[in-house]
Amino acid sequence: MRKILILLSAPAIFLASCVSNPDGQKAETSDAVETTVTTDGNSLSVDTSASTVKWLGQKVTGKHHGEVDITSGSLIVSEDGHLTGGNFEIDLNTIDVQDLEGEMRDKLMGHLRSEDFFHVENHPTATFEITEVTEGATANELVVAGNLTIRGVSKNIKFDATASELSAESAVLDANFNIAREDWGVSYQGKADDLISKEINFDVHLVAKK
Repeated sequence: MRKILILLSAPAIFLASCVSNPDGQKAETSDAVETTVTTDGNSLSVDTSASTVKWLGQKVTGKHHGEVDITSGSLIVSEDGHLTGGNFEIDLNTIDVQDLEGEMRDKLMGHLRSEDFFHVENHPTATFEITEVTEGATANELVVAGNLTIRGVSKNIKFDATASELSAESAVLDANFNIAREDWGVSYQGKADDLISKEINFDVHLVAKK
């Protein structure tokens, strides 16, 4: 009887320990590099009220999503309308959860800010600095590489982006990609029967103006 119970429970244990990553392109990740892009061109200030960084994480029993505020940034656009550089900073103290309410929401936000995840007390900001921009498959598609710093750890990531507007006066960029959070020391695995996905998804919308 005991052997039968073990056999019957094995599939349930296996399913409880499996979790898929969020949909999205996985960014190519490597060691941080020196910035080689030119700073020549028009410097556009990121409009923090119009720009957003959305996050999505999954676990066995579901998923959670929210936003975090961009506090500053700039994009460099050449006279002929090519993105040549840029950066932005986000305030991890503002990380929120949009699919929960009340005590459950506050509890998860507190956990995300704790040492298990982003350790906001010691590392209140995250930054991204563009190191390379190349042309994508179509006229408004780009391949962007840059140093992403979280929890004091810097890694270079490369991902696809779309420029719906790119001129000397304004720029609108969008990118959606996953990173392997453990590469930045965010290694909390979750409960044994409710593991968290190894990747987290970021949906970035940047608006910059002269």
